Amino acid sequence: MTASPNIGSPALDSALSTNVPPVAPCMDALTQAHREAAYSRFVQRVRRRFASELDCLPPGAPVHASMQTCLAQLLGRGLAMPAALRVLRQLVLERLVVLDCEQDAPLQVVTRAVTELAELALDAACTLAFAELDTLYGAPLAEDGTRAQLWVIGMGKLGARELNVSSDIDLIYVYDHDGETAGNEQGRNRISNHEYFGKAVKHIYNTVGETTEHGNVFRVDLALRPNGNSGPSAVSLGALEEYFLVQGREWERFAWLKSRLIAPAACVRDKSSNGLRSAVLPFVFRKYLDYNVFDSLRSLHRQIRDHASKRAAGNPGRANDVKLSRGGIREIEFTVQLLQVVRGGQFPELRTRPTLDALQRLCKANLMPPATAEALATAYDFLRRVEHRIQYLDDQQTHVMPTRDDDLAWLAATMGCATVCEFLRTLDAHRETVAQEFDILLGGTTGGCNGAGCNGRNGATRSAVDSLQSVLPQLPEAFAAKVAQWCEHPRVLALREDARKRLVRLVERTGAWLEEGRVNEQAALRLADWIEPLLRRESYLALLQERPSVHERLLRLLGAAKWPARYLLKHPGVIDELASQQLLTDRFDAVQFEAELENRRDALRSTDEDDEEALLNLLRRAHHAEVFRTLARDLEGVLTVEQVADDLSALADTMLRVTARWCWGRLKNRHREEPAFAIIGYGKLGGKELGYGSDLDIVFVYEDEDENAGEIYAAFVRKMINWMTVKTGEGDLFEIDTALRPNGNSGMLVTSFTAYANYQQQRGSNTAWTWEHQAMTRARAVLGSPAMFARFDAIRESVITAARDAQALAAEIVAMREKVRAAHPVRGAMFDVKHSHGGMVDVEFVVQFLVLSQSRAHPELRANSGNINLLQRAEAVGLLRPGMGQAASDAYRVLRQIQHRARLDEAPTQVDAAMVASEAAAVQALWQHVLGTPGA
Repeated sequence: MTASPNIGSPALDSALSTNVPPVAPCMDALTQAHREAAYSRFVQRVRRRFASELDCLPPGAPVHASMQTCLAQLLGRGLAMPAALRVLRQLVLERLVVLDCEQDAPLQVVTRAVTELAELALDAACTLAFAELDTLYGAPLAEDGTRAQLWVIGMGKLGARELNVSSDIDLIYVYDHDGETAGNEQGRNRISNHEYFGKAVKHIYNTVGETTEHGNVFRVDLALRPNGNSGPSAVSLGALEEYFLVQGREWERFAWLKSRLIAPAACVRDKSSNGLRSAVLPFVFRKYLDYNVFDSLRSLHRQIRDHASKRAAGNPGRANDVKLSRGGIREIEFTVQLLQVVRGGQFPELRTRPTLDALQRLCKANLMPPATAEALATAYDFLRRVEHRIQYLDDQQTHVMPTRDDDLAWLAATMGCATVCEFLRTLDAHRETVAQEFDILLGGTTGGCNGAGCNGRNGATRSAVDSLQSVLPQLPEAFAAKVAQWCEHPRVLALREDARKRLVRLVERTGAWLEEGRVNEQAALRLADWIEPLLRRESYLALLQERPSVHERLLRLLGAAKWPARYLLKHPGVIDELASQQLLTDRFDAVQFEAELENRRDALRSTDEDDEEALLNLLRRAHHAEVFRTLARDLEGVLTVEQVADDLSALADTMLRVTARWCWGRLKNRHREEPAFAIIGYGKLGGKELGYGSDLDIVFVYEDEDENAGEIYAAFVRKMINWMTVKTGEGDLFEIDTALRPNGNSGMLVTSFTAYANYQQQRGSNTAWTWEHQAMTRARAVLGSPAMFARFDAIRESVITAARDAQALAAEIVAMREKVRAAHPVRGAMFDVKHSHGGMVDVEFVVQFLVLSQSRAHPELRANSGNINLLQRAEAVGLLRPGMGQAASDAYRVLRQIQHRARLDEAPTQVDAAMVASEAAAVQALWQHVLGTPGA
């Protein structure tokens, strides 16, 4: 598409000249005098015509209260409401020119004032309309006899509280109930609610939009209503919901993104329009990552550009439109709205109307680099202030740069520029920044497809690749055979034509990358297996087509191991994480992750969507995405096995913490603000050695004197376990194992801290077994107050430092080891890295023995610091021969890496014994030295 000429470019002469010479390159320096509001021809008119009314508006920035005061004075002077509103508008705008141009008022002061003027005017118009119509026809009634309500919905900048000073207002009128009116005092003249509200719309327009000798308050545009200008002026809520479901178009989602109830004010206050919100939100924000909207936005933007080009034909000055031209305000809005619509379904914290606020949220969500967000925000502020100054000149709804030298000089001076040239250069720089970011987001506006670089742009695709058969000769044999099966696949045949083209382009691009050696054939085959069941979910095809970098990272991930492909099939939405610039540089940040979850819950609460199902899905989506980030870093070699375990364990801690907090807040019989409750983690969670898909071994304890504490915390724990384990449409979180609680599966699900302590510390007749004390060596408090953490640490230390007969303990641990080995027999000459003699379990049992038998004398062994660290500590205090602890810890690390990679590839953990002979020998020597007997 041909770009519009830029202000300050070589096209300046033709773009800014009519009958006057172009602006001199170095116009005289502009002074404070050039900034006076009196230069505005609109201000001059207002001051001449309404000189006696100017003092009606209280000093300072116009806000709702001061405008209401002014309106009352104008009404008191004998003006009817429609005329008073029109005069009020003139006074407000005159004040804004002074504040903006002479006093550098922030943009928000101006947009807030104009928006609140619209809200005040529409509320007053509704009051007038309903009063008159009720007299004639009676009140409109719902089936239950209550009054049916008309909602005035503000769209676009009105909805976002961003109105410009000469803006029209985009409105949609919706009423909540069909029915008929009550009739007049004589019970006659009943009409349908639809007729009543249609008449109300006309009445409101007469009050606000009709042009009289005082002008108008706002130009009113109803073109965004369902079915546009051919649709009814007021639509019922039921009809609107059906329209969204059956006919709603993609571009309308962008329009409804900024929708907001404007009037009547009483309905805004009592939140009676919640039914409207429940209809709009699922239409605007889909539950999945919605990359299909890219093409819709391209089409809409192309139409706007084409329309602007036609308007500019024969009048080059119109090409310099700060709103619609290349790099204009509309491209900033589109950039922001596109990212909101794509991800707002899964990330409710992105759902905000104001553009500047949305930019901050996109940046906070790592969807936009801070420098980009700041540049776009600065450009938006600059362009909006320029737009206002253009409109201040003559109170015209225009966004086109003026062509008169004196107008340009005034505009530049009021923008704080020393010369017109400086202003034009700044304007041009901002527009270029915006245009570049917009083109990056949409992948440019021209294109074509060359296989390796095709990314779904608007250029026509060669007819030769419009079918899968034509692509097959370009592919390696195995991949071609897999794709050939799709040619008659019902899901492929059921795809829309544009989705089929996306599929062809993805296959072609994958084939090109295979040929270049950028990905391996296993990756391509797994991609085919992954795509096939998702063919009807076209958004994933759109995502890969729009984001070649995501496509390539996905292929590398799939080519690395089998388990990622299975995980992606269960949770396909997580692939969008591959687009993040921080994916391979950041680590899991528990504080930030928890804050993001709370922000999302707050966003859901603000729209009354925070029901239990929504929160369950929110937790699952966030958890799956974070696991996937760790997986990607793991397979790219960014993290070690130990770091993967650390991050997955920290993630599990966070999920337990958040789930407990949210469950307690929703517990019906909770009796205190914060629960006196703790979670003890055992096993891999306790030792911070979690892997992908690991169960959580946990025990629940409480310390609460309330007489119903046992019952309350039992209900709390059942709710927590249900939240963690129940499968929703987004899957589940964890499998929970509570077998390590006192008395195992026959014991209470949650126990008092005192009973837990007595059980572990061998007090009374009911006490823990040795294997439970082995488990205690790797236990830690995962959740609870600092005091409860300290109490658990004291219990654990008393358990592991208790006086024991080392020989008897060794015999028990060896016997337990033999039971474990018998349950996991290894056949043949293979070596099982976990269960064979010299494997990982041997290391773990040795460490447990050392802790239980020696930590009383050696405090260095009391920390729950992991097997590798404890082996090194044991060597340092002389419990192991020099080098033995290091050799065994090195061997354990290697065996753990082999196990980790095997599980990722869903392969057996049994390997050729010769491959790990040195590692096995080091572990066997450790076992022999510590326990004095070889394994079986």
